[in-house]
Parts: sequence; structure tokens; C-alpha cells
Amino acid sequence: MNCPRCGIALAAEAKFCGSCGFTLVAAPAAEPSASPGAFHFDEDGRGQGRGYTWSIEHQGAFALAVVNLQAGQSISAEAGAMVSMSANIDLQSEMKGGVFGALKRAVGGESAFVSTFTATGAPGEVTLAPGAPGDVAGIEMTNQAFMVQSSSYLAGDTSLVIDTKFGGSRSFFGGEGLFVLHVSGTGLLLVSSFGAIHRKVLRPGENYVIDTGHLVAWEGHMTYNLRKASKAGYFRSFLSGEGLVAEFSGPGEILIQTRNLAAFAGLLKPFFPSQGGSGSGFSFGS
Repeated sequence: MNCPRCGIALAAEAKFCGSCGFTLVAAPAAEPSASPGAFHFDEDGRGQGRGYTWSIEHQGAFALAVVNLQAGQSISAEAGAMVSMSANIDLQSEMKGGVFGALKRAVGGESAFVSTFTATGAPGEVTLAPGAPGDVAGIEMTNQAFMVQSSSYLAGDTSLVIDTKFGGSRSFFGGEGLFVLHVSGTGLLLVSSFGAIHRKVLRPGENYVIDTGHLVAWEGHMTYNLRKASKAGYFRSFLSGEGLVAEFSGPGEILIQTRNLAAFAGLLKPFFPSQGGSGSGFSFGS
């Protein structure tokens, strides 16, 4: 080590320069960093699975997932997610998990049916997108389990096991949704967000609070508690404009969407004409 001022050689443990008197400032110790996240995103927004390749085009507010299937290969998607497909793609809709599974999906705010796209006779392409503006992320799962907000699931490898889980009675009474999806296995998982996706990694023992309307997905082992936004009482939570929040405990990673669809819909409500025909809105003569 050399003195920054005069350049004379110094001992590694020196606190000051004996030649010019310059005081050496020790570099601050690096803070312990959080463990790497469990959600494996391809940096270039593309990858491959068993019998297919995929890419995310137009990333940002209007992302589009493009899945290229080899002949005989399939991909599953939420009903209504298809934007376009090759003419040789065969589309089948079915009730995943039977009648009871379809009922759980319907109660959880999802479509009772799941679409399966299969390339017949030759390779084919399927493009998928969510109904609301926002981003799409491709997560390559490797024998993992994630919890996914039902409205954020877009598509996935046909080998993934998807089950609807009870999200807690307090979420029901808070109007925030009653069920979430438990996705497990190995393969591609496509999730969508309203706005961008923000990744948050929690250290062991670290607690973090997230508005439930901003949740996209989190690791399946993570524990969380649904509660009112303000610990001072329901009235203050109401005044803050916040509903229920989820308090997570680390370690683990959470995906957060930067916008809240319900809040956005509330902002637009005053601009819609009333059903009674009075007030603002367009009027057309007969």
C-alpha cells in the first residue's frame, strides 16, 4: 500500500504516513447483502423449455409473450390470454382439477377454464398478453414453489402443478381477494403485472409490509400476516386510503407491481357517465 499524498510505501496496517503525516481513512465495512433472489429471470427476456422457446417482446407497459412450440408440444395459459397463434395450433379449454378445482378458481376470481395450446404437425407460435397494461416476466422454475396472485398468472409449462389456496378470511372481508395460486414444479412460469415488477429480497428475520393490491408473487415457504394498514386502528387505516396489507417475514423474495389496478379504476370512476343519464357524459340525440 502506498501513501495517496507522497507515494511512499506503507505497511498494510498503517493508520498514517510517517513521511508526510497523511491520515489514512479505512474503507467502511461492506454491509451484508441479502441472499440472491429465488425468481430466475433471463436478463435478455428470452429462454427455452422442454419443446419450446419463449421471449418477452415490447417489455414495459405493453409487453407481449411469444412462445414458439415444436411439433406436438404444448403450453398452458389463463383463458382469454391469447393474442394470436399459428393456424396449426390446436386450442383446448378444460376445467383444471375437475369441477371442484374449477369452482375454486372461479371463486378466486379466475376463469374456471384453462387453455392449452398444442402445435400440430409442425412448429407453431402463440402470443400471450394480460388484459391490463403492464409488464410480463418469464420465470424459469427449478423444482420450486411460488405463491402467485390469481390475477398475475398468465401462462406456464404444462408440467407445472397449479392449485388454488385459501388466502385468509381477513382478505375476503377486506375485498382484496380470497384465493392465491400455489405453483410448483419445473418449467416456465409467465406472470404479469400492472405497471413494472419490483423485486424485494428479505433477509432472515426481516419483516416487510406490502399493500395486497401490489402483490404479484412470493416464495411458497414465506409466512405473512394480513392486517390493517395502520396499527393505530381501522379508522386511521381508512383515512390513509389503504386497505389490508400483508406483513411478510424473511428470508425470501417477493415480486411487487408498481401500480394498483383497483386504485387506478377508482381514479377513472368519476369520468364515466352515470347510469341514470344525468350529470356528465356524452348525450346523443335520437
